[in-house]
Parts: sequence; C-alpha cells; structure tokens
Amino acid sequence: MRLCNATLPQLKSAIAKPAYDRSKVTPGILHLGTGAFHRAHQAVYVDDCLARGETDWGIIGSSLRSPETRDALDPQDGLYTLAIRDSGREELRVIGSISGVIVAPENPGTLLAQLSDAAIRIVTLTITEKGYVVDLGTGGLRQDNADIAHDLTNPATPRSALGFLAEAIERRRRAGIRPFTLLSCDNLPHNGRTLQRVLTEFAALRDKDLAAYITGEITFPSSMVDRIVPSTTDADRTSIDAVLGLTDAWPVLGEPFTQWVIEDRFASGRPRLEESGVEFADNVEPFEHMKLRLLNGTHSTIAAVGRLSGHELVSQAIGDPIIRGLIERYWQCVIPTLAIPADKAFDYTRKLLARYENISLHHRTAQIASDASQKLPQRILSPIRDCLAKSLACDPQIFAVAAWIRSCGGADDKGGPLPLNDPTFQAWTSQPDQRGTPPDAVVDAFLGLSAVFGEELPRNSGFTARLKQAYRAIASEGVLNAIRSGGLA
Repeated sequence: MRLCNATLPQLKSAIAKPAYDRSKVTPGILHLGTGAFHRAHQAVYVDDCLARGETDWGIIGSSLRSPETRDALDPQDGLYTLAIRDSGREELRVIGSISGVIVAPENPGTLLAQLSDAAIRIVTLTITEKGYVVDLGTGGLRQDNADIAHDLTNPATPRSALGFLAEAIERRRRAGIRPFTLLSCDNLPHNGRTLQRVLTEFAALRDKDLAAYITGEITFPSSMVDRIVPSTTDADRTSIDAVLGLTDAWPVLGEPFTQWVIEDRFASGRPRLEESGVEFADNVEPFEHMKLRLLNGTHSTIAAVGRLSGHELVSQAIGDPIIRGLIERYWQCVIPTLAIPADKAFDYTRKLLARYENISLHHRTAQIASDASQKLPQRILSPIRDCLAKSLACDPQIFAVAAWIRSCGGADDKGGPLPLNDPTFQAWTSQPDQRGTPPDAVVDAFLGLSAVFGEELPRNSGFTARLKQAYRAIASEGVLNAIRSGGLA
C-alpha cells in the first residue's frame, strides 16, 4: 500500500507526520528544482510553518528536466519520508509541504501560469550551479548556451530557469501583479546577486524595460543552506518501507545538522521561518564563505582524493589518516581567508569532522564529484585566488585541484574504472588522454579550460608550477603517497 493522505493514519505514532489539514493549505512558494536536497531542507522548514497554521505558504514543486520526482510523489499526494540518520540511529518524518510537482518540459504553460499567479510570492531555486548558465570565468551569462538562445526566441515555451522567470515576471508586470521574491538556495557565492546578474542580463537581451523592472522591483536575497543529503538507494527504500509499513517511492535521507541563513529582503511577505530555525542576517556572505570554503571545498577534495584511492564513502575517506591529515591542513590554510573569527571557524571544522564521520549516511564520493567542473571555481579556486593575493599558504587547495584533474582521467590509482558524471566537462573537446600525455602537458591543457580556471590563474607562474608539481606526484606515486611525500598530511 502506498504512502498518501488516505494512509497517513496507519503510520506508527513514533513516525512524525503532518498534523495540519493539508486540504486547507494553499500555495505561496514555487520551487524550481525539486530534488532530494530541497525535500530534505527547505521543504522541512516550510512544513514546520504549515504546522504552526501558516497555511498560505504551501509549496508547488517543479522539475526543469526529469519527470522522476513527479512520478514518485504524485501518487503519494506529494507526501514523502525524511529519514534522519546519525551513526546507527534513525528518525522518520513524513513531510507534507509540497502539493505537487510540475514537469517543465511537458507543461511549460502550466509552470508559467503558476509562476504568474498572484498567490506565489516567493520562488526558491535549487537548480545546481550549471542551472544559472554562468560563465564561471567571467561571472556573466553564457549567451552561447543552447537553452538561452532558444528562450530568447521562444519566450512562451522556455527551457531554462532564466527563461521561465523572465517570462513570468513580464506576465505579472503586464497584469499589474506584485512581484515575487527570488530566493536562490544553491551553493554559489553571492547566490542572490549571481541570480540577479544573469537574469537581468538575459532580460535585457529580450527587452530593456523588462531588465529595468527586474532591477527596480524584484528582490534577490542571498542565502546559505547546509545539510548533507546522500542519494537514496534501493536498500534505503526497502528499509524505510519496512518501518513505515507502507511504500514510499522516493524517501530522502539527511543528517541531523541543518542550517539556513537568509538575507531578510522579501518583496511580498514571507512565512515566519525564524520560528522554524532559519537565521536572518543583513549579510549572508560570511556564512556562505565559511560553508563554501570549509565544507564544500573539503567535500570536493574528499571526492577527488577518495575516488582515486578507492574510498566509496565520505566516512571511509575521512577515516583514512592520510586524507584526514590533508583535510586538516586544508582548513588551516583556508580559515585565514574568512571574514569570521578563527576560533569560530575552527569550531565549525570540528563539527564538520563529526558530520563526515557519520557512518549511517553512506554519502558517496561519486555523488559529490558529479558536475565537479561547475563546483571547483567557487569552492576551491576562489580561496586559492585570495591566498595568492595575500601570500598565504595554499598547497592543500592546489593539491585538491591536481587531484580533481587526475580524477577526470577515467581510472583510479589501481587502474580501475572511474566513471565521470560531469556533462559540462565531458562536452570539452580538448580533453587530453591522461594515460599517454606527459603530466605537465595534461595540466597545461586543463589550464586552457577558461570556463573553470578563468584567465588570471593560468598566468600565475607560482600557481601553475605548484599545480604541475602536485599532478606529477599524483600521477607517479598515487594520490595517498603524493599527500605523504608532499608533507600535506
């Protein structure tokens, strides 16, 4: 029997479930990119709001690509299970804040109609770094992107998030409907300002008056989100179903830790998220830098080093004293680049270690490594630039870049296959064959990938020399021996 509104009463009392009347919930938020992270993070905070009686802030979900989430949740009336796991313990909670999911490629008109509805006052986004269509070398819109080109000439049937947002804003403007707030929840530095920049640039290519309206009327608060959310496996589904006594087609997993910091700039109101644990701040930048550089940067490092050395899980990788030593050195080098007290940053890293060691999450290094070419610039290369500018040590970060390059070669240190899930990188036609190309030539080829490295770093002789040295060591000794011989552990 399937989890749905009708079967909620059958759940055991130990399983938390919506106590509010879901039939009285009306939508106030539309979310673009209804994946596992959104369902384990933002949707949970909103579920708390609904439980307090703020029933005009339900969520309409949308997928810009795949129908999988819709196909799983629609037969369940939008319900799903969140499993919080912490080293042997598990707590289940059924979340009811999402009323349904629109699949944009199937129904672009339906999604536009919902975005244009006056009831929608906030649009949130988790579309991953690549969804913003940013040229990570320049920070501007990639006007050569196929979806962007399509949306400029076909505004009524858009494909990209920017296309949907621009058309919906134009329809609301023409109809005299108050503007919504656009709230990015992706791991991008200055994510609100980044979204504002690329959306305004896109709108200006359509209509300069529309771009001016966006600049003057739409608010783009930046936010920082944090919770480790592993991919759900078939084994997870089986074990969760056994506890539920019902079938949940797509439960999500999460750690106990969760954080959401938002700049309090909303054009048309917001729910009382602070009562759900959200922190509101005048400036999110110190929080996002701490998280991007200390958590996301080391996550990407663990992914590259762990995959090369044969560690499937983050908990396994951080349990390796060599990798743990590298991560500790990495944090020591990055903390001086942060605009927060060093003792506060150090305390944060102690919490990160405990989170990485959570053996119940089964957080896979391959999951973190997906789309790595889109993540590297803001997670690792940005703090490297700061370190170089201030003459600070940054060898662990440079080593992480070298490990990423090596992990793109298709094989781990024992010669086993190392699949790559990075469509943007795989579209690069000048990839060198790392098996037959001299190490320095491999690095030179990668440095020519301006979408990742930009124009400035490849001209920094100190950076390029150390990157080549690190890559040579990994290629000849293996990643763990290279960490040791380089004095990085």
